[in-house]
Amino acid sequence: MADLYTRLASSALFPLHEWAKGHHTVAVRRQLEQTQWLPRADVLRLQGQRLARFMREAHARVPYVQHLFDSLGLTPSDVQDLDGLRRLPLMDKATIRAHTEALRARDASRLVRFNTGGSTGEPLVFYIGKDRVSHDVAAKWRATRWWGVDIGDPEIVVWGSPIELGAQDRLRSLRDKLLRTRLLPAFELSPQNLDRFITEIRHFRPRMLFGYPSSLALIAGHAEQASVPLDGLGIRVAFVTSEQLYDHQRQAIERVFGCPVANGYGGRDAGFIAHACPEGRLHISAEDIVVEILDAEGQPLPMGQSGEIVVTHLATADFPFIRYRTGDVGALDADPCPCGRGLPVLGRIEGRSTDFVVAADGTIMHGLALIYVLRDIPAIDQFKIVQESLSHTRVLVTSGEPLAENSVGEIKAQFNRRLGRDVQITIEHVAEIPREQSGKYRYVVSHVPASTTATLSADMGRV
Repeated sequence: MADLYTRLASSALFPLHEWAKGHHTVAVRRQLEQTQWLPRADVLRLQGQRLARFMREAHARVPYVQHLFDSLGLTPSDVQDLDGLRRLPLMDKATIRAHTEALRARDASRLVRFNTGGSTGEPLVFYIGKDRVSHDVAAKWRATRWWGVDIGDPEIVVWGSPIELGAQDRLRSLRDKLLRTRLLPAFELSPQNLDRFITEIRHFRPRMLFGYPSSLALIAGHAEQASVPLDGLGIRVAFVTSEQLYDHQRQAIERVFGCPVANGYGGRDAGFIAHACPEGRLHISAEDIVVEILDAEGQPLPMGQSGEIVVTHLATADFPFIRYRTGDVGALDADPCPCGRGLPVLGRIEGRSTDFVVAADGTIMHGLALIYVLRDIPAIDQFKIVQESLSHTRVLVTSGEPLAENSVGEIKAQFNRRLGRDVQITIEHVAEIPREQSGKYRYVVSHVPASTTATLSADMGRV
């Protein structure tokens, strides 16, 4: 049951804030809360109608789309469904960088400039209009309400994006206070700051946490080590996003904070793609986003089979994302969710393509195959695996004391067993492993393109 202030914030303060910014978030959220209960076939039918309308609008307004259709001999009537959509080429970061101005709608006004953090070595500048913002915020709002929390419930946000942290002016600070949101900087996780964050969480008593899984897990581990209880604060859910959620992180967060973890999937560029319901299934925001799962040749894969996640955002006619390659790997699930929502389900998200490593024989495997080796060594505090090439992988580690020779030998032996016996494994002791500029933490980075091989390792037998 929401308290009086939460009801005031969700029904008056936040709607007024959105109206003042020219957003129609409230109306979109109300519509989404109705369409989520439609049967899946009806959700997909609605999605097809929106896709057809989006293509007509983008073709009429966006020079890049108009030129693309002309070059392919297509008209908007040729792209009315998923089969028609697949007649268009894939879009990636290079496409957007090469056609940034042509991707802006002729009549677009007051677009906001955004950029990705460039953790893959490919930073991206793009623009977002008010319609896109309204739909993304509404989709996130809908998802939080699945868990019994609402706008205005006390919230701790552990985040590190320079956009959020650089915009903490008086107006934004006032908004956060009114909506009872408190921001903790994710890239300042020193032991002293972790102590301060734990104290602040205990004092603030949030109903929800939101942040990177690595950051929330680190806070949880620090509190557990210091024997500071955080499980009696009334936290209802911890929302995590922007990084791969690993089982040990979920377990630590749930154990220490005494609440379930709700995994979310999306990005600044691709939008709010999917979020977990209380049944644990990742529901796609299908009213706004078309998700395709493609193989290395760009061909669609059947339900349950892993491939690259490609999205088309149907609220981006001001600056369209059409068949946009996310670089992430995942699979669709054909089974309906027990929660009763007709929204399609992402069966799993296996991380970015750069979170996978490629063995010398060409086999692709998840970075967990190497992560598990390092996690089993108690002396290692933090680590990062960087696959420089098929013949060389670096392992950065922080530890209180130098690793014992037998531990170093075991790491090299286990890595060689997975990557190939002739692969050079270099272990480097460092004082600190920095996070990405966005505040994210990445355990594995591979500079070997996984798309050069045909399939993922199906059985993970090397783990």
